[in-house]
Amino acid sequence: MKTQAPWEKRPLKYVATINDETLGEDTAPDFEIRYVDIGNVDSKGNIHQAPTYRFTDAPSRARRVVRDGDVIISTVRTYLQAIAPIESPSDNLIVSTGFAVIRPRQEMLDTGYCKYVLRESEFLYKVFTHSVGISYPAISSLDLGNILVPIHPLSEQRAIADYLDRETSKIDALITEKEHLLSLLAEKRYTLINKAVLYGLSSIPSLRRVDVPWLDAIPKHWEVLRGKYLFSRSSIPVRDGDEIVTCFRDGQVTLRRNRREEGFTNAIQELGYQGIRVGQLVLHSMDAFAGAIGVSDSDGKCSPEYIICNPNSERVLSLYYGYLLRMMALQGFIQASCPAVRERAPRIHFSDLANMPLPVPPIEEQKKIVAYIASKTKGISSLQKAATTAIELLRERRAALISATVTGQIRAGTEL
Repeated sequence: MKTQAPWEKRPLKYVATINDETLGEDTAPDFEIRYVDIGNVDSKGNIHQAPTYRFTDAPSRARRVVRDGDVIISTVRTYLQAIAPIESPSDNLIVSTGFAVIRPRQEMLDTGYCKYVLRESEFLYKVFTHSVGISYPAISSLDLGNILVPIHPLSEQRAIADYLDRETSKIDALITEKEHLLSLLAEKRYTLINKAVLYGLSSIPSLRRVDVPWLDAIPKHWEVLRGKYLFSRSSIPVRDGDEIVTCFRDGQVTLRRNRREEGFTNAIQELGYQGIRVGQLVLHSMDAFAGAIGVSDSDGKCSPEYIICNPNSERVLSLYYGYLLRMMALQGFIQASCPAVRERAPRIHFSDLANMPLPVPPIEEQKKIVAYIASKTKGISSLQKAATTAIELLRERRAALISATVTGQIRAGTEL
């Protein structure tokens, strides 16, 4: 594009309709729908695993009708940026009322351009700042429709959309490569840790069979004891000045500010909060099944949803059991053995841990295993950090490219 045509900002509601169609209550009970909820849309605009329901069995939120060319944008938990274009949908695709369905007015807004203008940084900022609520920040359809968006002549919009399709696909391909590398590194790390914590460091261990549901054999000189003989539950009061410690799904237990602040809900009254200290074993009662188990590297306070454990004796090394319990979680054992309070989220209690049969290597062997894991995973962690940083930079570049092109700061076809 060699010349820049004039453009203006107009409220979204003038160039698109919002929530045109709704599935009525008179819909046949056996009508089969494919349902998209907020959790099915990622921050990159991809829709994943839309389940199928009979209308009579579908969630009450399954009401928004979508058509080809629409764009859905989450109006709840807006920090997630769950925004996705609807392209060649099935006739029975229905989305949650937690989405606003944006349908471009063809004479004013190109469908290809629409999916980018709703990801322009100023627009996203306005969505976030106009959201209200603490636990689930939300924006009304009225406020959403009043947000200004950059509107170029249609020919310019189509050129911008074509350019961004080409350039973002190149960036997305690089991101996919880095994500594949992260997957391979995670698998290598998992295999290394799994072998060490379950079978020790001997290249050819001498094993004996054990009556443990998730484990067929252990080294002959190891014991098996229930968790109650290894750990007791901690009960430490919160001190003035204690900061929040978070147990992440990758096994790190650290001050929240060491990782990130966005996306968390802070309780107005911290009822039931408990103290936590460096070296304590921590399990997130509702996220342990996904790997949120580890040893704290920080002093602070944490939610009552956390199970904090102290070793019962000097023959128990918390770091070893942090690795072991995460392996159990990633193998699905915790999910299979604990009661579920919501879909895909079983809750583990200390009593569950207390009754679990666990391998007990000699303490010196536990220390060697932990040291071995730390040594062998150091290089893997460095590569993971580099890949993660590269992905973050690529995503920032993608967002900047979209914003600069949509707002006319650069011409389509010009390097950012």
